[in-house]
Amino acid sequence: MKKILFTLIVVCAISVIGFYGYTYPQVFSSKKVGEKVDSFNSVNVYYNGSVGNVEGRNMTKDGYNLGLKYQCVEFVKRYYYEALDHKMPDSYGHAKDFFNKNIKDGGYNKQRSLTQYTNNSNSKPKVNDLVVYGPTTFNSYGHVSIISKVSDDSIEIIQQNPGPTASSRATYDLQNKNGKWKIEQKNILGWLRK
Repeated sequence: MKKILFTLIVVCAISVIGFYGYTYPQVFSSKKVGEKVDSFNSVNVYYNGSVGNVEGRNMTKDGYNLGLKYQCVEFVKRYYYEALDHKMPDSYGHAKDFFNKNIKDGGYNKQRSLTQYTNNSNSKPKVNDLVVYGPTTFNSYGHVSIISKVSDDSIEIIQQNPGPTASSRATYDLQNKNGKWKIEQKNILGWLRK
């Protein structure tokens, strides 16, 4: 009986700590929402605190919708707009919506005006590719990032809004099997390229 009670107390304590860390990230971080935490090709990455935090919509001077401030979508669209001079025809949607499962590997994604590759592609990922992640149990919207480095066996991505304590950079293994390239991260659907 004591073991069951102790286990319940531990589970409750971990749940409370997790909830407050997710909802109130300032408990675990000294960063302020909107603070610059990284940059790539002169495009800044900003801290968002909890992944669900929303600070309003970011629009360009010419009226193009970049997305909700400090969310992952806002960063990749701002990156494509500022670094690659690219506007997406469909400027709305969640991260997971950037990948169209009906498009074959190497096909044209007209909503984003980009070429789309599946995560088991004939085409090796490249720097500046936009990586799309599917939804998870804790994030039904998916995630997006930008490839910042590529080698023969790994890629590095840069991301905005990975969570209150996660890094803006991550590295994943890259495999080539039978001429097909795969980023070894189970939630990655594929990548888009200008």
